[in-house]
Amino acid sequence: MAVGLEAQGRLKIGRPVAIIDIGSNSVRLVVYEGMARALTPIYNEKVLCGLGRHVATTGRLDDDAVERALRALARFKVLCETMHVSEVYVLATAAARDASNGPAFLEAATLACGREINLLSGAKEAQLSALGVVSGFHAPDGIVGDMGGGSLELVDVNGFSVGEGVTMPLGGLALQDLSGGSLKKAQKIVRAALARAPEYLEKLQGRTFYAVGGTWRAVARLHQAARDYPLHVMHGYVINPDDGLDFLHLVEEVDTKALKDIESIAEARRPLLVYGAILLEEIIRLGRPKEVAISAHGVREGLLFDKLDEQTRRRDPLLSAAGALNLLRSRSPRHGEELCGWTDAFIESLGLPETETEYRLRHAACLLADIGWRAHPDYRGEQSLNLIAYGAFVGLDHPGRAYLALSIFFRHEGLSPDKVGSRIKVLAGSRLMERARLLAAMMRIAYPVSVAMGGILPQAPLVARNGQVVLRLPSAMEALANERLSGRVRALGKILNLEPSIEILR
Repeated sequence: MAVGLEAQGRLKIGRPVAIIDIGSNSVRLVVYEGMARALTPIYNEKVLCGLGRHVATTGRLDDDAVERALRALARFKVLCETMHVSEVYVLATAAARDASNGPAFLEAATLACGREINLLSGAKEAQLSALGVVSGFHAPDGIVGDMGGGSLELVDVNGFSVGEGVTMPLGGLALQDLSGGSLKKAQKIVRAALARAPEYLEKLQGRTFYAVGGTWRAVARLHQAARDYPLHVMHGYVINPDDGLDFLHLVEEVDTKALKDIESIAEARRPLLVYGAILLEEIIRLGRPKEVAISAHGVREGLLFDKLDEQTRRRDPLLSAAGALNLLRSRSPRHGEELCGWTDAFIESLGLPETETEYRLRHAACLLADIGWRAHPDYRGEQSLNLIAYGAFVGLDHPGRAYLALSIFFRHEGLSPDKVGSRIKVLAGSRLMERARLLAAMMRIAYPVSVAMGGILPQAPLVARNGQVVLRLPSAMEALANERLSGRVRALGKILNLEPSIEILR
């Protein structure tokens, strides 16, 4: 094997970029493949230093925590050099902002990481958290809440519009510190602080609350485990407020050791779970959101999103990510793009109503349709399903993930609903489940005709007319019209209750 070749599985979008986030609880390095609308992490490491522990009562960063943070920053500097990172953005938030020895720490931290450190104000932190949600959700509408170790930021978001934010000392470490470990006192502190920002809770009613931060992600992971949820992906996970209140109350009442899957949560974070539960419970009770959506995107992603040009920011993150995978893993990226237009024409001829969400999901599925071709034929469906269901996609909710995964699974494995487990079908819902089978049926016609090569599908349109499904082949492709292809046209016709036909164009 040749040595020294560049990796072929990475996009040619320049050198990696990195964020070092010096938070009140953790110090984290995330290195991304490059600047893009759909960010792909190539390295992610955090150290739970607890810088913000006791800041609320002593006003100082803990000496041992400072030493751990400086060691982590020195390590991160070496890692960034090893990965040939082009830009390193270093952020510091509440703990360094509020502590009397914060300036001295930042001076030492600058030497340790070799980069200038941007100490964010509370308002700037709120804005970047909201931009992170904008980057990670399709048309978000609600209130973003970013709970860190030292503070909580709240900010209104609607599409690409971000309001002014507010910051409060309601981070997990701050609540633990100020309450002296008393949950009743912590609850009073939360209620008093939220009462000083009633406008955010008033705006939340009937909208989505976007929960940002490691503590809330940990609570959501335990909620998934308690509900035996089939998809262990945090971003886009939605909690019903009524069910959420029941679970949050349980977290507050029981020993965390008794919670299912507690082993998946870092030991240093476990004591903060109860404070995350108290805060989220009060937000739900007072704000009455229609749902709570967990966001894996926050300040880090918001900062990089803010650096993109306006045209790139407006791109659909799901289609951007699907397009990247089509480029990296398909036999012919052009074919995936042509499959979008080929299915567009058929859906239009069919007169099938399609929502904006269903349209973009169908296009994403077309771009992802061939990413499993290198797998063994017996496992292409299963591997594609897993790649998509657990992929690092944003701009996508969990029913949408299930639809994408099922579409490509059925494309490889056949259209029988019995071929796949019931849990992912329930996650998709009946409408998206049937849409997945319909799209797969179209794909199962497209691939024997095109063999995944570009330039072929535009010559072989699929149309619905006069009660028939008609595949139109040019005379040069007449030999393709064998029993296998005819059977696939029949299968599509059966789904739609239309007669099948293959027409040769002469």
